[in-house]
Amino acid sequence: MIEARKWGEFSDGREVSLFTLTGSDGFQVQITNYGGIITSILAPDKDKVPGEVTLGYDEFESYTDEIPYFGCITGRVANRIGKAEFTLNGKTYKLAANNGNNHLHGGVKGFDKVLWDARVEGETLELKYLSPDGDEGYPGNLETTVTYSIEEGTGLRIEYKAVTDAETPVNLTNHTYFNLAGSGNVLDHRLEIPGSQVTFADAESIANGDTLPVEETPMDFRKATRIGERIGADYQLLNWALGYDCNWILDKNMGEYGLAAFVKDEASGRLMEVLTTQPGILFYSGNYLDETIASRTGGQLEKHSGFCLETQHYPNSPNIPSFPSVILRPGEVYNHTTLFRFKRCKCGG
Repeated sequence: MIEARKWGEFSDGREVSLFTLTGSDGFQVQITNYGGIITSILAPDKDKVPGEVTLGYDEFESYTDEIPYFGCITGRVANRIGKAEFTLNGKTYKLAANNGNNHLHGGVKGFDKVLWDARVEGETLELKYLSPDGDEGYPGNLETTVTYSIEEGTGLRIEYKAVTDAETPVNLTNHTYFNLAGSGNVLDHRLEIPGSQVTFADAESIANGDTLPVEETPMDFRKATRIGERIGADYQLLNWALGYDCNWILDKNMGEYGLAAFVKDEASGRLMEVLTTQPGILFYSGNYLDETIASRTGGQLEKHSGFCLETQHYPNSPNIPSFPSVILRPGEVYNHTTLFRFKRCKCGG
């Protein structure tokens, strides 16, 4: 079941809607057509009591402030593009440098800051947006469709599609911050990522094409490990990012739909599985969350009070020929699926 209501209004009179998708055992997801933002997910704990597991806000106006991409669609290209430029067919395209010297999550006004056209079709919410040629420096008119639906009662399925009339890079993802405990930090969450390598990122978080094995490093999450267990280790990638902010190369075949991450909070008994067709997943441990950012309840956030698991192609791919291509061509369809599936367990200590 999907319910829709007016949630806000821009100064020019355009209305913003909020959609509520309801599953089983109290599972509920709220999504707005502003930025395709997942504003709330209620998931049942081990006692079947539903609780909030995302960072975000209950009012539209809070999302118009400068916040760290809570819950949104990021695009045209998620993550960073080095020096805010790329070359395609011999032409160099200059993008907005909105993260130091680099381009981040689609630019100054990326897909997270636009109003999408919304349509409810049965049990599916469909959002559409036409990004015009030259938008934030990207070539081609890109028509993007993102659909949300409940799967198996307590899972959120997100499907991304896009078509273009000119060659252009596309790499879409969702940027929800999760906290399965509902409050505090996430350092006691246990995380598993089936990835044997990560993409190297420098002090500006820019990938250069190199990959690193995770074995015998703090990046090894092939077995479930506390997020906080090695976050303070003296390791270059952690030192530069002040915690985890790195892309894992998934061991599954590219394009294969399979497990990308598993997270468990033992205190609440909540589990979350992430499945995707994408070749990579970026794990970010909320390193820059702090008391300057308001929480949903009116207090302040703390460092590591949420984590992101962004299913995607590799960062800076438009500039790295050895990475899987993110170039979409006329006549092709960009298409990928991600599922956030929530479960319960009687966890041990």
